[in-house]
Amino acid sequence: MKLLNTILVYRRLILIILTLLLLLPLPLTIQTKEAECAYTLFVVAIFWITEALPLSITALLPGLMFPLFGIMPSKDVASAYFKDFHLLLIGVICLATSIEKWNLHKRIALRMVMMVGVNPVWLTLGFMISTAFLSMWLSNTSTAAMVMPIVEAVAQQIISAEAEIEATQMTNFSGPTNHGLEIDGIKFQYGHKSDDCLEKNDLKEKAPPASRYRNDARKSSGKMESEKNSEGGRYRTRKDHMMCKLMCLSITYSSTIGGLTTITGTSTNLIFAEHFNLRYPDCQCINFGSWFLLSFPVAIILLFLCWIWLQWFFLGFNLKEMFKCGKTKTMKEQACANVIKEEYQKLGPMRVPEIITLVLFIIMALLWFSRDPGFLPGWSSLFSQYSGFATDSTVALIVGMLFFLIPAKKLTKTTPTGEIIAFDYSPLITWKEFQSFMPWDIAILVGGGFALADGCEHSGLSLWIGQQLTPLGSLPVWSIILISSLLVTSLTEVVSNPATITLLLPILAPLAEAIHVNPLYVLLPSTLCTSFAFLLPIANPPNAIVFSYGHLKVIDMVKAGLGINIVGVAVVMLGIFTWMVPMFDLHTYPSWAPEITNHTLP
Repeated sequence: MKLLNTILVYRRLILIILTLLLLLPLPLTIQTKEAECAYTLFVVAIFWITEALPLSITALLPGLMFPLFGIMPSKDVASAYFKDFHLLLIGVICLATSIEKWNLHKRIALRMVMMVGVNPVWLTLGFMISTAFLSMWLSNTSTAAMVMPIVEAVAQQIISAEAEIEATQMTNFSGPTNHGLEIDGIKFQYGHKSDDCLEKNDLKEKAPPASRYRNDARKSSGKMESEKNSEGGRYRTRKDHMMCKLMCLSITYSSTIGGLTTITGTSTNLIFAEHFNLRYPDCQCINFGSWFLLSFPVAIILLFLCWIWLQWFFLGFNLKEMFKCGKTKTMKEQACANVIKEEYQKLGPMRVPEIITLVLFIIMALLWFSRDPGFLPGWSSLFSQYSGFATDSTVALIVGMLFFLIPAKKLTKTTPTGEIIAFDYSPLITWKEFQSFMPWDIAILVGGGFALADGCEHSGLSLWIGQQLTPLGSLPVWSIILISSLLVTSLTEVVSNPATITLLLPILAPLAEAIHVNPLYVLLPSTLCTSFAFLLPIANPPNAIVFSYGHLKVIDMVKAGLGINIVGVAVVMLGIFTWMVPMFDLHTYPSWAPEITNHTLP
């Protein structure tokens, strides 16, 4: 037992040593650059999957191993760790820092929920829309972390309001025999008579007969009692628990879906764009506008189907409840509306820094869309003599620098005479605030992926992989796309999304070239499916955030997430065979992709 405990304690160190030693015969027996690069690729892949080392530290291994194997000079490997992607990321993080510092994200979320209404069904949709919209511009993690406290407050208020209704009904029916009900954070106390409660649908009926009331109450009391016993009194009814599960999962799923929409919405989109533009520099077809046009329909369809699936899975569909237009709000809905309104009023009127941030946000989005929209000349055509020089990162840097220049407030000090004078100003964001938001680990991880891809090219490993995959050309194209999408969706449940896309792009691109298929045909669905990490709490940070609130069990996420995974892959397959085909002429092997000449290797 002591030996097993020692192995358990040092399991990561043992895994690292065993991986390096067990794979070592590969470069020693097959003394080629392809084998040496494959050794590096396998080591990095295993360390990323097992997280034996931190992801960003593992990403530095190509910088160590490629020069030692003679695959690439150290200065060439180092240059791969900082690309156009990193400049774009810096500009986006400047925007995200200002949005969160001045609470613009919270104002947008609450306003959108207030517009949708407080009916629980539509309230969930309102939270999903606002979360998805914020996730287009902020990281999925920060969006989920910001919205979940609001959702939790609303959910608890709904439960409290329903308890208050129940207490009122009990008082009216059986007199002041209710043993007590305290709402705000104090445990409910029920006597045996408080078990005679009404379900929601029963409360809508006018003057129900006493005998029927008692019979319905007896039927529901058993379920309520078992739920109270199993959950420690946290939920009054099973329906309350299901509602909390529904709201939690709606936030994490919508934050992921919203990130699909823009090329800056999630790191996997950025990694794909940079990798694609480096591998196929003559394409010039993947930019902010083109990505939005291809992914926005996917996100809209998937968000709507996700809402329907979660609603049916946890609460079932009640069309009368959904479309009860013109009817007065119930006490529960009114309490929910009050919580949201109070949260919004706490923000006060829009301040000048908020307004400036919103204006810069709109300017950045418009400049991204209008740079090279594709269907008409963009502003980049004004610099035709420098075609391709200005990219989305140029826009991000221009606007990002403005956040450090534009004053937000004056800095004052008190003179010895007691007079208060201004001596400087504070910009919209400071460097210290920017540093706290900047995901340097992601920046290094992505750089490691670029270095790995460059090493595969220089060593000839990419060409070799492509030639070995040539027989797959006999399969139908749709089956290859489906298999790769399902593979990516499965792998991303246990491996981080950036690591998954970084690992598979150097393999999938040669696969498309080998079977003489437009690379976008394989890479686009695989990139979109990389974000479909819906099954487990550890699959991505938003899942972990909502799981930490204690409403969900792992099996809840697995059951609900499996349905979303299937729906997500189906929607992506629909898109890749319909509206994406004319956008990129997917049925034609493009001139910007290399021609692969098949030959037999010795």
